[in-house]
Formats: sequence, C-alpha cells, structure tokens
Amino acid sequence: MPLPSIDEIRIGIVGLGYVGLPLAVNMARFYPVAGFDVDTRRVDELVGGIDRTAEIGEEEFAASKDIAFTSDEKKLGACNFLIITVPTPIDKSNRPDLSALIAASRTVGSALKPGAVVVYESTVYPGATEEICVPELESASGLTCNTDFFVGYSPERINPGDASHRLPDIVKITAGSTPDAAALIDRVYAKVITKGTRRASSIRVAEAAKVIENIQRDVNIALVNELAMLFKELDLDTQEILEAAGTKWNFHPYRPGLVGGHCIGVDPYYLTHKAESVGFHPEMILAGRRINDAMASYVAQDIIKTMLKRKQRVDGAHILVMGFTFKENCPDIRNTKVADLVRELGDFVGRVTVFDPIANIEEIRAEYALDITNELPPDQFDAVILAVGHDLIAGFGMERLRALLKDGGLLYDIKGILPPGQSDGRI
Repeated sequence: MPLPSIDEIRIGIVGLGYVGLPLAVNMARFYPVAGFDVDTRRVDELVGGIDRTAEIGEEEFAASKDIAFTSDEKKLGACNFLIITVPTPIDKSNRPDLSALIAASRTVGSALKPGAVVVYESTVYPGATEEICVPELESASGLTCNTDFFVGYSPERINPGDASHRLPDIVKITAGSTPDAAALIDRVYAKVITKGTRRASSIRVAEAAKVIENIQRDVNIALVNELAMLFKELDLDTQEILEAAGTKWNFHPYRPGLVGGHCIGVDPYYLTHKAESVGFHPEMILAGRRINDAMASYVAQDIIKTMLKRKQRVDGAHILVMGFTFKENCPDIRNTKVADLVRELGDFVGRVTVFDPIANIEEIRAEYALDITNELPPDQFDAVILAVGHDLIAGFGMERLRALLKDGGLLYDIKGILPPGQSDGRI
C-alpha cells in the first residue's frame, strides 16, 4: 500500500493535553487537523479558544484556522497521518501504566484506513511501539503493519510553562517502521519544526533517546540532592557552593529540590522496567530515583528540625506552603512532590495551608484529596515554605514574606528564591 504524498496529509491528533494541543495548533498552520480527546469538557473549552493548561494563547488559536476539535472518534477516519500523544504514567508500584496508550491505539485502529501512518509521541521504553501498540492497531483495524499501514515514533519534547522553548524551537527526533515511512514522517514534522529534525535509524533508537533525556537529568539532580544533604550535615550552604563551582565552564548547573512532574519522576521507571525484563539491573538509575523520591520526606523533616532548633512549638504550628504545581509558572499538578511534602508536614504540625495562585483547586482536590487556595490567606504563620518559584510568589520579596510570619516564625526556601541570608533555612 503506497504512502500518502506530503500534499495529501490530513492530521489526526489523539490526546489534547500539554503535548497534543501545541502540536495540533502548530500542525494546523500547514495541514488540516482533527484534534481528538475523550474529555468532552476539554474539547468544549478548546472550541471556545480556552486552554486550561495555559500553553496556547488567543493569537495562536487564531493563527491555526484549519483545525477541528472533537470527541467523536469517527472524525479520525478522514485522517491519514495520526499522532498519539496520550499520557504514559506509572502505577502505585512504579510500573509503566500503558492503559491510555493501549486505549488510544484501539481508537486509532478502529478508524485506520489503508495507507495511513500512525506516529506515537508518548514516552515509552524501547520496543513498546512495535511490541505493544502495533498489535493493538492491527487487531482493531484488521490491517497489517508495513503492508497496509505504517508506524513511526517522534518523542515529545514539550517543556510546560517554558515560553522560550516552544514546539517549533526544539529539534524533533523522528523514526519510521520503513525507510519510506521514516522519510515521510520526517518531512511532515520538518514543515512545522523550524529548529530542524533528527531522523533516527529505528523506532527503538528514538524511544531510547527520549527516555534517557530525563534519566540524565534525574540522576544529576539526585547527585546534587545528596550533596545538599551532606553539606547540611557539614553546616555548609549548598547554593553558595554550587555557585562557586559553577564558575568553571563545564560544571553543570543543577540545583537541589523536589523532583516531580510527568517526565523526570516517571521516565526512569520505564527504562528500568525494560532493563529488568532482560535481566539487567540498572543500579545508578534506581539509586537516583530512590534519592529523589525520598526528597519531600527529607525536606519536611528538615523543616521540623529547624523549627525545633529555633525553639518553636511544632505540634500546634500553622504552616503556609507557597506553591503546589510541579514547576514554576505552570499549572501542571501531575506527580507534584509538594503533595508529599504537605502530607509529611501534616503528620507533625497542627495545620498546613497551601497557597498556589495558578493551580486548579478542583483538580487538586480530585487528584490528591487536598484543599488549597488561590488567594493568600490573611493569617500569620509559624512557618512559611517557599515550595514553587512562581513569578507571583518570587515577586513577594523578603519583607512581604516576613510579614506573613508570627514573631520568631520560620521562612524556609526550598527553591532558592531568596538571596543567601534572607531565609532562615533551605536545602
């Protein structure tokens, strides 16, 4: 079955979250696009030009005219280049949860026509596209891969909340199940990605390249987190040490902190799952995960120890945690480790109040069974914890932050928002 020509491409995108929506909007500048999502509320909002993830603004919606948002999977039948961008999280046992990916594959498979191309952007372990997804496509469609349809992989590299690195500005890795499919996939993306593309020799190479991007960051942050714990025992300031070391040109500027989100805290478990399936035990990757997964507990205990050293009463204390999302200036709450910090603190103190000016209160209640506020409470607190560096929080400044404290209260800076000496504690 011949592939469609570049002029015949009709894009269908399955999953309209942080990855799928920017892709749909940018693709619609060059191709007709159908954006599909099972969340009917999300689709209704997008039809009205509203993006709750704050990744796409009014001007970008207006510039992408050839796009139709839908929750009707039958509309995918008119598409011959389908891109799947659904979440690939982990379960409670830190094992890959491919349920959304499998469901999306079945949805696409039921709409698949001969000659179509299916590209996956969701993060997976090497081999998952061809071992897990292709059989689902074949079963749902009754077609045969590389005879009746073709597949590819082009890993997402979206950085939520980052206005400097948008989809067109990040090099895109592409790969296909045959040389001709790989060439077509690369051409389709090359029209959209101004920074350029990098064609991998196989889908498995592209899958592996994606997953190690975040593993590298995870391991490096784990190293700095361990150093921060050591330096605290030595009564040394980690931030000052890192800034001094950073004067060398090849020193990597990682900072200690809570490692959450949909990528760094998740992707290592995908590769370790695959590694263990072939009898390989990845020691460094798992060691980094253990350190970073335990960091919220360590920070909570350090806050309590610091309060006790300052002769503050802990059991009846009221603590304000400022920021809840997994990163600054982004409403994304997926896998935020601030939730772990809040629960850990709650085991020691009388009350924990969480303030985040941009997080969705309803989503947090549904996902974490926690109540937060978007408005700064009028109370004064025994401790104020700077957990996320939103501009709206960083802009408070020391004097306004100090005004939130009772006499003798603790100002603890997890994110290094304040200059050295302006907080009472930090990691």
